[in-house]
Amino acid sequence: MADPLMNRSLILEAPQRVADGAGGFSRTWEPLGVLWAEVKAGRGREMAQGQAVLSRVPLRITVRAAPVGAVSRPKAGQRFVEGTRVFSIHAVSDAGSHGQFLTCHALEEVAP
Repeated sequence: MADPLMNRSLILEAPQRVADGAGGFSRTWEPLGVLWAEVKAGRGREMAQGQAVLSRVPLRITVRAAPVGAVSRPKAGQRFVEGTRVFSIHAVSDAGSHGQFLTCHALEEVAP
């Protein structure tokens, strides 16, 4: 496996629950840091939802590995942000022959 070409600067964010003042909570996003990454699109598919056809393309985002428990180690439920683009992380796995990289399986969030 050739080393990934990490040429994209992504902001890693974690969700935070904030009291809304009415007894409930809202979700905000806290930046954790900037990670350089390689972003590759997977196989896309179309699916019908009501009268509309939705397109969904999974992404593989590769970053340098960080120790388990480190703030800089992405995990499911977090997201990457690049400008106006948002990538929700659904799973993270070790990658590379010596575990020196992490592959984040993500989907791009698109506002309707």
